Amino acid sequence: MADVAEVSVTRPPLTADEIDAAAKRISDIIEPTPLQYSARLSASTGAQVYLKREDLTAVRSYKLRGAYNLMVQLTAAERAAGVVAASAGNHAQGVAFACQAMGVRGRIYVPTTTPKQKRDRIRVHGGEFVELIAIGETYDAAAAAAADDVARTGATMVPPFDDPRTAAGQGTIAAEFLEQLGAAPDLVIVPVGGGGCLAGIGTYLRERAPQTGLLGVEPAGAASMTAALVAHGPVTLPEIDPFVDGAAVRRIGGLPYQAAASFGGEVVSHASLPLLTTTDSPTGTATFRMMHVDEGAICTAMLDLYQNEGIIAEPAGALATAALAEVDIEPGTTVVVLVSGGNNDVSRYGEIIERSLVHRGLKHYFLVDFPQEPGALRRFLDDVLGPDDDITMFEYVKRNNRETGAALVGIELGATDDLASLLHRIEESPIQAERLEPGSPAYRYLT
Repeated sequence: MADVAEVSVTRPPLTADEIDAAAKRISDIIEPTPLQYSARLSASTGAQVYLKREDLTAVRSYKLRGAYNLMVQLTAAERAAGVVAASAGNHAQGVAFACQAMGVRGRIYVPTTTPKQKRDRIRVHGGEFVELIAIGETYDAAAAAAADDVARTGATMVPPFDDPRTAAGQGTIAAEFLEQLGAAPDLVIVPVGGGGCLAGIGTYLRERAPQTGLLGVEPAGAASMTAALVAHGPVTLPEIDPFVDGAAVRRIGGLPYQAAASFGGEVVSHASLPLLTTTDSPTGTATFRMMHVDEGAICTAMLDLYQNEGIIAEPAGALATAALAEVDIEPGTTVVVLVSGGNNDVSRYGEIIERSLVHRGLKHYFLVDFPQEPGALRRFLDDVLGPDDDITMFEYVKRNNRETGAALVGIELGATDDLASLLHRIEESPIQAERLEPGSPAYRYLT
């Protein structure tokens, strides 16, 4: 992908008035979430950084806003026929909560990869009103099954992002933080999965705070909005990384794409360009840009939020925060960052720590041919490992012959800069070792 691609401007599919109406509709069931100043992130960026804590809603994500705004507008006949939804987990919890609150029956389809923690919460929120069905390995497979259900039964679909009522509900986040801040921020950073949240927040800012810059952030393994803006229309990604399950969408919604295209702006494959060239665009509005961040960077942001602020963020919930480490923000500006969800399964933390270490350059894997003789491992430890290095994995892969045996060795460094000296010692050693590059087929297969 090119470094910069222009985004064409089209008519917006939403209005700020519709979002204001949604805010009134949901006010009886959804309390405003805190806008929390972050001293740590402010110090690291030189900006005034505020975290919009959508992880503190009743369902631990912003998804309840859109689901309830849609369902509360259903007719009596539609409520009687029941609802159907597909979700990676968070939207499902919003629908389940709304079903129980309104007394509406619902069937919810989720991918088989949805973490157990999210499935359990769906059942808790929905109670007797919701049937949970796990099918397929991706959101798109679950969505196809949900569409078949609607065609068979006549139930009403509650889309997670590709519906103006859903997007309007999610856009109420912007109405809230503008009131809480008391002024328009310079920049708002929004995570992007299906794109409904971006559509709602961006629409509201364009009308109510046009001087505010907007940055949408996707996981590198599922950058479907970026692909759509570059192609001037939604496209289906051939494959995605499901790790950021709340934002792992193979194809962006048509309505979110139209909204994003209406903002104008640019798609950037890196963040070296300054973000806040606010009022010099042809439309007189601030910059809109899309970017993506590596899954390892997201894991690092998750751990930092937990260890410093005590915030339990899921991968999609830390997506916008992860972008702060990679963007060029003018010092002194005011930035609002959306922490979109906190439904993280504690059993995933081992993988989260691993991905963070690899991203930070502290964890490396090697295939080492050890001579099958006494003392070979001891020589490797003495000759190759540095004083602050640690072997975190040692596993024989196979025995090529009677003289040597290949082992997968994971080494954790004391500091990122220690890699060069480690590689030098390996090169000087008589033992043969091959470094596995992250992302390579051998790396994925063996680790």
